Amino acid sequence: MTPAINQAKQAKIQFQVHEYQHDPKAASYGEEAADKLGLATKQVFKTLVLSDEHKQMYVAVVPVAYQLNLKSFAKALGIKKVNMADKAQVSKTGYVLGGVSPIGQKRLLPTIIDSSALNFNTIFVSAGRRGLEIELAAADLQQLTRAQFSVINQS
Repeated sequence: MTPAINQAKQAKIQFQVHEYQHDPKAASYGEEAADKLGLATKQVFKTLVLSDEHKQMYVAVVPVAYQLNLKSFAKALGIKKVNMADKAQVSKTGYVLGGVSPIGQKRLLPTIIDSSALNFNTIFVSAGRRGLEIELAAADLQQLTRAQFSVINQS
């Protein structure tokens, strides 16, 4: 079990775990998950960790099909500017790159979920390890992370 799965169980939400054989040579963890699970890249969401000039960390949950729009993300948070967090900062979440889940992090970080998640009955996010995805309703993800929804993607 991962912290993400444990937190989902404790919250008594409906979810399903999907496992696949991770290829260490995969160029994109999110695209690999979508491909191996036979899903659209718009329904599989990647978890990105960002930081501001004060090293405050934030989480963006964006469809694999899109890139994160940093300006839109910062605006949704009401701050001036954010950048991708470095590996050392990401490790503070309790997860490793390619296996970061928005759920079950060591410390709850301000989180924005791309509003396109609301277009699906369920979405897929990392369950906290490479090769493991958790499927759940976007509203349940919002509840678990105390996130807000906003358009933060760019094609």
